[in-house]
Amino acid sequence: MRRADRLFRIVQHLRGGRTITAATLAERLEVTKRTIYRDIADLMASGVPIEGEAGVGYVMRAGYDVPPLMFTAAEVAALVAGVRIVRAYGGAAMAEAAEEARIKIEAVLPVAARARAGTVGIHAIVSDDIPMAVRLTLDTLERAVDDRSRVTLAYRDEAGVPSDRVVRPLGLWFWGKVWTLVAWCELREDFRMFRVDRMAQVDVGDRFRMERGKGLRDFYARDPGCGGSG
Repeated sequence: MRRADRLFRIVQHLRGGRTITAATLAERLEVTKRTIYRDIADLMASGVPIEGEAGVGYVMRAGYDVPPLMFTAAEVAALVAGVRIVRAYGGAAMAEAAEEARIKIEAVLPVAARARAGTVGIHAIVSDDIPMAVRLTLDTLERAVDDRSRVTLAYRDEAGVPSDRVVRPLGLWFWGKVWTLVAWCELREDFRMFRVDRMAQVDVGDRFRMERGKGLRDFYARDPGCGGSG
């Protein structure tokens, strides 16, 4: 969990007006008490009216709230639609994170905007075209992209020919029910796009250093036909 998210959740837990111990917060947020002590101190230093002390517990004075987020009706609709699409077609962890984001946003929206979020008429139906195995693979690949970790793919191309590839994952593209991984293929020594639903196995390896000519910006600089399929 990012620190900004954790600080937000601490404030949310303290909003009820009841005293909460650092041990309880640490258990709920899956961190150490030392981390909670440090976060509470930083929140208090930034002006959040938290009272209490280590070993006793903390409470937030009544009347304090997170400033409301100001979104137009169209922006609220776009955010809700985006969350629903990710829930329907994204990875398992992506879907969970999207729902958590929706809850956080709605919690700090003004009343009128919150009501608008509940009436958005844009929906995305969960499809069996993206099985759970693909959703879990998406989560693995997303982490590998973020961590800049090589992955070894057990892959079958369009003709069903199998191959093992070691690639440097650069990004995930969604084409409407089909996800592809954009990567630098160490076998081909070139950019390639791999369909996630054709990956039989994905193993995360060591981290790689970004090199000139092998990054996402370089991929974009290519002619449209240069990033061939796997």
